[in-house]
Amino acid sequence: MKQKLIIHIDENHPILIEGLRKLGYKNDKYYNSDLKTILDRIKDYNGLVIRSRFKIDKTFIDKAKNLDFIARVGSGTENINVNYALSKNISIINAPEGNRDAVGEHALGMLLSLTNNLLPANESIKQGVWEREKFRGYEINGKTVGIIGYGNMGKSFANKLKGFNCNVICYDIKKNLGDLNSRQVSLNELKNKSEIISLHIPLSVSTKKMINRDFISQIKNPFWLINTARGSVIETDDVVEALKSKKILGAALDVLEYESSSFESIFKKNIESLDYLIKAKNVILSPHIAGWTYESHKKLAQIILNKVKNVI
Repeated sequence: MKQKLIIHIDENHPILIEGLRKLGYKNDKYYNSDLKTILDRIKDYNGLVIRSRFKIDKTFIDKAKNLDFIARVGSGTENINVNYALSKNISIINAPEGNRDAVGEHALGMLLSLTNNLLPANESIKQGVWEREKFRGYEINGKTVGIIGYGNMGKSFANKLKGFNCNVICYDIKKNLGDLNSRQVSLNELKNKSEIISLHIPLSVSTKKMINRDFISQIKNPFWLINTARGSVIETDDVVEALKSKKILGAALDVLEYESSSFESIFKKNIESLDYLIKAKNVILSPHIAGWTYESHKKLAQIILNKVKNVI
């Protein structure tokens, strides 16, 4: 019997390749190859392991004549034409369970840093200025936190909030997702009650630019905004406008709509709104690392390995 082949486009934790080898696969590494090289060779492979380097579109899938599965080592699958792949009997595997704890902790850390002015206070002290009143913060205690998207990431964030004595509500297009950590409500109720809004939604046609001027205007209270989901679910210009008007009290953004698919060319762009976010004292930015811990690195690989076992 001919040995099955897997092509790895991105480097992941070594337990993934080792585990696949034990399952009988031959693993070829193309970490630095360009798209043309991958397209020329994909016809020979039974499995594809990726993160975010390339879009797996119809053209790519049509060339992958022998592909059994596409494994995305991460949570989202927006860089894959999932429906077309499924129509070709290609299984789609991802691993939101692997980095949900990392995302929940990161969102909480960003929120606490934001509401307590930790970054500007730290910067002030390091510049030799000791001020207290200027950096007086706000407590999460007693506030209403609205979570938009209550899957793996949203549930993890709600779980991390349990000890803060806050009211956690959630909205999701799927019904009956509420649990002991969060009460599921309508989107209108979330807009009317939230003082903190955290985004945990996938990027899709319906969520792209969801947080825009109209959406923000419908939120009753001034609020803090947390985004550890996808950059393009917000309209950045409108968020900046709301920051300037103080409708948004502060923003913690792990993702930006200006990211390229490989997240590397963002600072080559001359964008006014991005420049504002970088300079604003009430904005915290991180480079898409909410799910990027040492622990999640290993867990993501292990979960992908476990799921591959179920499709072979």
